[in-house]
Amino acid sequence: MKPIRDRRSRPLTGRVSVPGDKSISHRALMLAALAAGTSTIEGLNDGADVTATATAVTALGAGVLQPDRSARVEVEGWGDRGPVEPVATIDAGNSGTTARILLGLLASVDGHCSVTGDESLKRRPMLRVVAPLRAMGAVIDGRAHGDLLPLAVRGGELEGRDHELAVASAQVKSALLLAGMHASGSTAVTEPGDSRDHTENMLRASGVDIEVTDRTVRIAGGQRPVAMHWDVPGDISSAMYLIVAAVLLRGSDLMIDGVGLNPKRSTALDVLKRMGADLAIDPTSEASGEPRGEIHVRSSTLQACTVDASDVPRLIDEIPVLAIAASQAEGDSAFHGVGELRTKESDRLAAIVEGLRGLGGEAEAAGDTLFVRGPRKLSGGIVDSGGDHRMAMAFAVAGLVSSASIRINGWSCVQTSFPTFLDLLGTAQAGGR
Repeated sequence: MKPIRDRRSRPLTGRVSVPGDKSISHRALMLAALAAGTSTIEGLNDGADVTATATAVTALGAGVLQPDRSARVEVEGWGDRGPVEPVATIDAGNSGTTARILLGLLASVDGHCSVTGDESLKRRPMLRVVAPLRAMGAVIDGRAHGDLLPLAVRGGELEGRDHELAVASAQVKSALLLAGMHASGSTAVTEPGDSRDHTENMLRASGVDIEVTDRTVRIAGGQRPVAMHWDVPGDISSAMYLIVAAVLLRGSDLMIDGVGLNPKRSTALDVLKRMGADLAIDPTSEASGEPRGEIHVRSSTLQACTVDASDVPRLIDEIPVLAIAASQAEGDSAFHGVGELRTKESDRLAAIVEGLRGLGGEAEAAGDTLFVRGPRKLSGGIVDSGGDHRMAMAFAVAGLVSSASIRINGWSCVQTSFPTFLDLLGTAQAGGR
């Protein structure tokens, strides 16, 4: 790719919009597939991960129509007739969300289904969702006793159960709730901490009766969502790369429109505010239980911060770019309880440390804690994305403030979530739309 350093020195100004929220896009496709009738989805994320989910629900019998490659999609759900046994193996690509939540749908398919993914996804743990689905009656097997893809699923009749998760996980919770809709009795999921609640919000919006108390969600079997019009807000995780870049680039004054402001997704904004970032957040509307609004960000001088382990499930995807921000902040920052970064698309914990050190920064990992010392002047160099879109874009932000060129190998992985990142960055550096 062209060195990111070439885009340095220009502040981010004007007004821009980011692509649709990836997490909500996945769930909108699955709930639309489960419904009877036609649902429409506006603002669907156009990355490869969401495309993998669209392909998967099509293989299971839903009709997905996207005229002229627009962000508007129509989905004809399978409703009462139920999903069909797919002819071929479902390929989730690089998407852990597709693979894990989809297992909750496949657990009720009357037949055999198989799921695989790319080399990165084949290394990511699946037993955290496989084991509780097995307890409900699904027959699932695969490598490492079902912990690694490819997985073979023999679905059918399920029994509702109460599940207590060892690690807070929106993906696991979502898979179990979708399976619970097709199980006898009721299914409950209790987490040790808060995780994203998009699935709960969207189930309620689509007419599914669920009960939420503290950190437990309960759903009764025998339900299905109704066909809906889903309006997907902008992805807060994608917006964070532009937000951190604007904070770090002197003279920036940027407005980002229509961003999702779900409190269980926007914790990264709270962290940046604690660091001294000049952020103004204006909620403007709500659709399907998901708030959205505008974020106004100006360049700022940052101070070090401490992130508690209890906050991490709500900002796990933003840790890489927050680490870049911390490298430019005054003092020593600590991110506690980030061991889950080791099981993402890459070992993000190791990649953050190695990448920052290679560019002249100072970082280390001790157990499940990441330490970053700042401010450090970043030099040029080569960073390997490891096929991880979030690492690639985080170090692209580092490239904007480095003293020399940074070349990012494996840039194509950004196609999974934010294929227009460089174009949008250029738009903001040219004064916005």
